[in-house]
Amino acid sequence: MVAVIAAGEIGFWVLLGAGLIARYLLRMPRLGALLLLATPLIDLVILVATVLDLRRGATAEFVHGLAAAYLGFSVVFGHSMIRWADQRFAHRFAGGPPPVRPPKGGWARARYEWREWGKGLLGWAVACGLLGLGILMVGDPSRTGELLGWIFRLTGAMVIWLVAFPVWVTLFPQPAQD
Repeated sequence: MVAVIAAGEIGFWVLLGAGLIARYLLRMPRLGALLLLATPLIDLVILVATVLDLRRGATAEFVHGLAAAYLGFSVVFGHSMIRWADQRFAHRFAGGPPPVRPPKGGWARARYEWREWGKGLLGWAVACGLLGLGILMVGDPSRTGELLGWIFRLTGAMVIWLVAFPVWVTLFPQPAQD
């Protein structure tokens, strides 16, 4: 499972890079778009591998939970990551405009942090939903303790993120910068 997740992460960046190279350097926008649109297939491969492993009787381990977390956050943040890379690549290699940067202060920064945390909350919900489905699918608490542990880990991470970013910048906003 570790190899599947690692290959998936590497595959994501390879497809992303290939898509951007095709789009901007090779001037093949359709091929570039096709490669970028193929990145969710990696999530599907990881999901299928995880389900097959658990269905074969494997006891859920850390990596099974990691796969669910990866999938949950990849589904929600994948498009943002592609847009982030696309802006930078277009600027660097195709004369595109400078990349959009998040606000540095003021209420605009607070809104930004709340929006990003909201996306994180959606990623948490997807990941926890997958973990819950895994627990139900296996149906044996002695084999799914690690999946339940991941629900607690992800929840703790979301609480820390909530306090450290959106709540913090809302309560203690920095002056808005131009």
